[in-house]
Amino acid sequence: MHITLPTYQDVVDAATRLEGAANATPVLTSRTIDEEVGAKVFFKCENYQRTGSFKFRGAYNALAKFSEEQRRGGVVAFSSGNHAQGIALAAKLLKIPATIVMPTDAPAAKVAATKGYGAEVVFYDRYTEDREAIGRALAAKHGMTLIPSYDHPDVLSGQGTAAKELFESVGQLDALFVGLGGGGMLSGTTLATRALAPACAVIGVEPEAGNDGQQSFNSGEIVHIDTPDTIADGAQTQHLGNYTFPIILKGVSRVVTVTDEELISAMKFFVQRMKIVVEPTGCLGLAAVRKLKDELQGKRVGVIITGGNIDIDKLGKFLQS
Repeated sequence: MHITLPTYQDVVDAATRLEGAANATPVLTSRTIDEEVGAKVFFKCENYQRTGSFKFRGAYNALAKFSEEQRRGGVVAFSSGNHAQGIALAAKLLKIPATIVMPTDAPAAKVAATKGYGAEVVFYDRYTEDREAIGRALAAKHGMTLIPSYDHPDVLSGQGTAAKELFESVGQLDALFVGLGGGGMLSGTTLATRALAPACAVIGVEPEAGNDGQQSFNSGEIVHIDTPDTIADGAQTQHLGNYTFPIILKGVSRVVTVTDEELISAMKFFVQRMKIVVEPTGCLGLAAVRKLKDELQGKRVGVIITGGNIDIDKLGKFLQS
């Protein structure tokens, strides 16, 4: 299948579309973490983005490019939660009907928010059913446009605007850590980084239980795995995409993994020391920075906190563990 990969210009164009729609999220620092890892660390806080995660960027960028016919037909998407909310809110703002395919075990807060934005939710079992097949069937039956959660040029270009903002805010970095599920944020970030900070190492971070991206990066081919068992629900993907993988393979420096225990430790740090709520998937970057601190001495390091959507009861359990 021949596809045309997006470029940094697509990220620039996405940033223009997002002006006035997406939040220019803050960049936070912590002297405590700087001392712990021996580096200057900058946190791009997409947990403060609309809907609580970076996913709104790509969702809005994709829907804003719809033709009038597509707008009338509506949009369908599949997501464990954050892309669902991003599509739902973007569709509401752009007055486009939305249907979201979500797993039955999706965090209740994410389901409630998706419905709250006005989208119709269709549930499936992530361990026995194929969400992509369900999404394609719904699109074909009802004349809707399917917008996948990561493997789409407009989606990943929109996600890249977070890194663009980060570099424009703090200048050059030696390394940038990005959570990796299906690769939308990592591929978009890679486009922005290679254009704005060519010498910066881009490091993808996955949960240890679901390292399909690491396997794919190391082998040069997309590796498919079973749905991983990890608390990082936003990274329970089974494979990278046809758009995201070639960008990652060409521009990413390495892909590393962290354990669920390391994610919980990072989550506790965010709450106790930085006073912010970060969901498990959003903790991937910090967990990896701590793990690789011996390599980061004296460097300027960026971390994209991808989201903050977590059920309160789950957060409480993690903090008490």
